Amino acid sequence: MDHTKDLLLEGVVGSTAYGLAGPASDIDYAGIYVEPTRNLLGLHPPSRQTRQGRDGADATYHEIGKAMRLMLSCNPTATEILWLDGYTAESAFGRELVGLRACFLSATRVRDAFFGYATSQFRRLAGPRPPASAARRAKHARHTMRLLWQGYELYTTGRLPIRVPDPDRYHALGAAAAADPGAGSVHRLLADYEYRFDTAATALPPTPDEAPLDDFLHRVRRAHLDSPEAAARDEAAL
Repeated sequence: MDHTKDLLLEGVVGSTAYGLAGPASDIDYAGIYVEPTRNLLGLHPPSRQTRQGRDGADATYHEIGKAMRLMLSCNPTATEILWLDGYTAESAFGRELVGLRACFLSATRVRDAFFGYATSQFRRLAGPRPPASAARRAKHARHTMRLLWQGYELYTTGRLPIRVPDPDRYHALGAAAAADPGAGSVHRLLADYEYRFDTAATALPPTPDEAPLDDFLHRVRRAHLDSPEAAARDEAAL
């Protein structure tokens, strides 16, 4: 099924968005779509996620309900779409969701999600043999550094930056990790950011603000109860 229709948001993510793309990098898209509400009411509701190409590129689309649950856990991959500089597709509901992005945030979940994802990237570097290729090790190292930086910025400022400020530092770390089976430089970076998180004052609340998010999702479900055409009319009235 093609979930490029009924989109709330779609944008370019991945290395291109981070400013870390190389000549061989793919262009990755992420999106949020709405399943007609009636389709969710039966015994066998459709899948709420699909992975498929878009113009020859990789693309991942989450249904709005699943996307919002992931965002409430501060999942880095799901969360970043709300903080992009621009979009390849957006609707009125999509713009409203971007305006609600701070409501998803909470201090503990941001730290656990971003630091946890960074740690999982590091484990791919220093994990069991056979080792990953040099190119793959370099990529894991870059993403470890990027997740740590983004998570700390979000934790301390309340805003999630997407594009890294100094790509050369990330590529240098990747090169060091590719040449070092123990990935010592990445391990030291993790330890440094663990200390930073432990000693930093957070700009985030202890819990997310769920009431406006719940109201938003109810309105989206009502608007998409029947046909996409009816939903379009409801969105145009916003």
